Amino acid sequence: MGLKSFGDKSPQVAEGAYVNNDAIVIGDVVVEAGASVWPGAIIRADSEQVVVKKGAAVLDKAFIEAPKGHPVEVGEGALISHGAILHGCVIGKGALVGIRANILEGVTVGECSVVGAGAVVRAGTKVEPYSMLVGVPAKLKRKVTQEEADSIACEVEQLGCKAQEYGAYFVFKAEVIE
Repeated sequence: MGLKSFGDKSPQVAEGAYVNNDAIVIGDVVVEAGASVWPGAIIRADSEQVVVKKGAAVLDKAFIEAPKGHPVEVGEGALISHGAILHGCVIGKGALVGIRANILEGVTVGECSVVGAGAVVRAGTKVEPYSMLVGVPAKLKRKVTQEEADSIACEVEQLGCKAQEYGAYFVFKAEVIE
């Protein structure tokens, strides 16, 4: 499995988290209980910390990096879709980052916001809660409805159930956190 230390920094995976054998998790990464990291995802924290909060899902082939001065937080129950790139940013609770979207350093995506597939959010952007962004560069399209936010939460819950089917959690050269 791809849990790897970098210098004195080692991944920490909570009991009940799921990290697929084909994911690569390097350095100062914390994966909290109920979170899931799927095949081909790469999380690299050799400069700053990456935290994947409780119940969040990082899907197949997503890439997350925390460059110097820009730690990354994936909020509780957030969904990072296939092939998305997070580079030194904060993703709010219950937010959705669409397929192949790019979130650049210093960005804060508010709670229950949606970044559409393929969108590019420019460095330093502050996205208000319940915002839907689309395009290159990403622009506000409209507000996210409560129904849409609930649908994202339902999808993340289903991913959590599926992660349990795949197996509990994997730990290799990593500390288990409670």
